[in-house]
Amino acid sequence: MAAGDTGITICSDALIMLGAKAITSFNDGTDESSVCDRLYPDVRDSTLVMYPWTFNTKKIQLAQLLTPPGSVWKYAYQLPGDKLANPRAVYDTPAVGANPRKDWEIQGDQLLTNLPAVFIDYQYSVGEFAMPQYFVQLMKYMMAWHMALSITEQSDRAAYWQRIAVGDPAENGRGGFFRTAMQIDGQHNPVRVIEDYSLVAVRN
Repeated sequence: MAAGDTGITICSDALIMLGAKAITSFNDGTDESSVCDRLYPDVRDSTLVMYPWTFNTKKIQLAQLLTPPGSVWKYAYQLPGDKLANPRAVYDTPAVGANPRKDWEIQGDQLLTNLPAVFIDYQYSVGEFAMPQYFVQLMKYMMAWHMALSITEQSDRAAYWQRIAVGDPAENGRGGFFRTAMQIDGQHNPVRVIEDYSLVAVRN
């Protein structure tokens, strides 16, 4: 893990890459800190869900709500509060190698389905302290790309850091250091610990 890294240090290193000064906080009164404060949360969260990273993906069993959905679906399940996006896959069993189910829909913070039991693979938000070094490095390149035009007012600098981060447009966001990060991440076995919240139904 990247002990000691924070959003501030990631943004500061990205600013230095752009030839700008580092920041001391997201509200230190500089133009650079304002740009970082505005862009960093969205860039971080979008990068976290661009790929099923092993460090922020897990499988859980959802808790069935006591109140039925009152629609074409029989059951409603509470989605986890720390999710960054909709589930990557939905299953009716925790068995390894099970085929994902397609008969469900999302409404607000609930998953609706006719399945009597639901397990999901989903991605959750993690702090910088829990991000591995290769992802922290990727975040620095991603921030340099997204801040380049605002900081340098040079579109060619933005294009340069885009290539460093994710490669050429023809690579569909899977080139550059992003490819390296995926390869490193793929060397780790994903954690598939099932957290069971089904013993007590949830009252909505």
